[in-house]
Amino acid sequence: MKAHVSSILLGVRDMDRAKQFYTEGLGWKIKNDYGISVFFESDGASPVGFYGREGLAEQVGSGPAGSGFSGLVLTYVVRSEARVDEVMAEAQKAGAKVLKPAGALPWGGYGGTFADPDGYIWSLGYSDRGTDQPYAE
Repeated sequence: MKAHVSSILLGVRDMDRAKQFYTEGLGWKIKNDYGISVFFESDGASPVGFYGREGLAEQVGSGPAGSGFSGLVLTYVVRSEARVDEVMAEAQKAGAKVLKPAGALPWGGYGGTFADPDGYIWSLGYSDRGTDQPYAE
């Protein structure tokens, strides 16, 4: 198996709320809306999509309850501290819960963390330590 993710599916409790958060709040563009699932324009990266939480849990043979930290963190690496601050502000304005405000990180970078309306954790970051960062933008 290769170190590659073909797509990322997030199980959401309220499809309309999730679409509104990501499209109106963060500016994502919908590529395909199948009703039970939605996929966004990926700009060449792994596509991100939503699926109804209960249906996705059933599809993978799991229960939909979920609680606490799942161990999953989605990262978004940008090219400046200012862009970290901008994205954090966009997310908060759209209804995200800020878990860790943007600031200096223990390893020398700069970043912050927020949770979307379904509790998925996004870690934003910037570092000037390398030229081979997996930049999202």
